[in-house]
Amino acid sequence: MVLVSEKIIVSELVLTEYFCCNPAVCKGVCCVEGDSGAPLTKEECVLLDAQWRRFLPHMQPSGAKAIEKQGAWVVDIEDDAVTPLIDGGECAYAFFEKGICLCAIERYWSKSGTPLRKPNSCWLYPIRVQKLSNGTLGLNYHRWHWCQEARELGAEKKIRVFEFCREPLIHCFGEDVYRAITMAADSLV
Repeated sequence: MVLVSEKIIVSELVLTEYFCCNPAVCKGVCCVEGDSGAPLTKEECVLLDAQWRRFLPHMQPSGAKAIEKQGAWVVDIEDDAVTPLIDGGECAYAFFEKGICLCAIERYWSKSGTPLRKPNSCWLYPIRVQKLSNGTLGLNYHRWHWCQEARELGAEKKIRVFEFCREPLIHCFGEDVYRAITMAADSLV
């Protein structure tokens, strides 16, 4: 782990491994598979409570029913706030276009510019944020078997995990933290 700011440490794998999503190959499986929905911040829960109906034109009817039944967000078995799922499958905010699973929240954002683009945990993927007991945040690389093609494409294009996640890292932690992450990665080469 590399300390990049007073309260943020980054796994070396985030700095050295390659990654570039390839939805044409994976079909957006990260929105379909998993034990629970996308992790949410308290602020995202508030926004989802207030805005989920705005996403309805882009959602599957089954997603709307799941939210009406469960709520705009739920608490999972690990006591974390997450997006609800449709019958234990895909995220309630998911929809399919040309066989690829996409996000209704992000589709609405692209048309209206609302404050919530999509959950930060989705936008940052494959980086997972872990809050440590001392308040420090750990940025870890989640290596999922579904993403083998993303690792291969990232290696082919020479895009490291943190570079792939540049925009959400800056959004979530600021330009200075991203610059520190880049410097840490460059020092490892």
